[in-house]
Amino acid sequence: MGLVIDVGGRGDHSFNDAALRGLELWAAGKRYEGGKYVDATPDEVRQSLPPHLSADAASFKALAIQPIVLQSKAQEDYVPNLQLLVDQGARLTVGNGYMLANAVRTSAQENPKAQFLLIDSQVLDAQGKAMKLPNVRTVLFKEQEGSFLVGALAGLVTKTNKVGFVGGIEVPLIQRFEVGYRAGVKTTNAQASQALMSVYTGSFNNMAAGKQVAQDLISKGADVLFHAAGADGIGVIQAVKEARAAGKSVYAIGVDSDQSHVAPDAILTSMMKYSDLAVYQAAKDLVDGTFSAGEQVLGLKENGVGMAEVRVDFPGKAEALQKVEALRQRIISGTLQVPAVPADLASFQAAAP
Repeated sequence: MGLVIDVGGRGDHSFNDAALRGLELWAAGKRYEGGKYVDATPDEVRQSLPPHLSADAASFKALAIQPIVLQSKAQEDYVPNLQLLVDQGARLTVGNGYMLANAVRTSAQENPKAQFLLIDSQVLDAQGKAMKLPNVRTVLFKEQEGSFLVGALAGLVTKTNKVGFVGGIEVPLIQRFEVGYRAGVKTTNAQASQALMSVYTGSFNNMAAGKQVAQDLISKGADVLFHAAGADGIGVIQAVKEARAAGKSVYAIGVDSDQSHVAPDAILTSMMKYSDLAVYQAAKDLVDGTFSAGEQVLGLKENGVGMAEVRVDFPGKAEALQKVEALRQRIISGTLQVPAVPADLASFQAAAP
């Protein structure tokens, strides 16, 4: 089973690492170390599972999967990398990220007998319109729902009533993070909502850019920063870590994976996107002979997104988490609809928890 990761690369502690975890650690039972695979222990697998899956740790047994992972250095690498995996006999080839959408379409059309999994995007035609192919499964996420939860928490935690958002490339996918975050802040802290500052770095692989914009936001008074910026986000976390070392009470909110291990004291929480589970499930379907094409859209109700455990302490933590949980239940039940596009944000109103 092959996986092509985008230019953010291995070690982003975020989106790419989530897909790698789903394929290498969960599906294959392997750990990538020193340029080669070694067997992972059951404890390593168990500790990597999110809380809602930890009770099912015994079911995450290594499958008859051999992982082949190719790193893309530039967008021009996507199609050749996908083709190389097909040529090497991969029964299922994963394109990880919306940036691979066109490449997956090209490869799937040129290799109709091969099967593909596209994470984070629909298959798009040459005009950018959604299309379906009989050999491609697509998995999309309701990023706005998980982002709403961390935004609600940010609104409850901020002391300056100023919070920030750092995005990577400004595309509809990343805007869903921002819109959900803004809606969450608006629900718990109207003043912070009006002062919310948003910046896009224009990339996903420039830590220095992420650090610079984060330092600027902190200098303007933002004390909670949520990033959806790939490797740029590591720079955001670094800026927050350094600000805390200088005596400022600021937090970062991670994305896609639980990033608390990057800077334990600086990470308030993370907006979880369980693409690792989507990759693992596809691998399991492949082994079971049940893999099929089609589209999956995963939100809070489907355990596709969520909020990581809050490991730091702050005044009023228990009450704040109760309020966020009440909002989570309203989203799951359908009584609270989180906006996904900027045009719907102005009219959004939700009763405070």
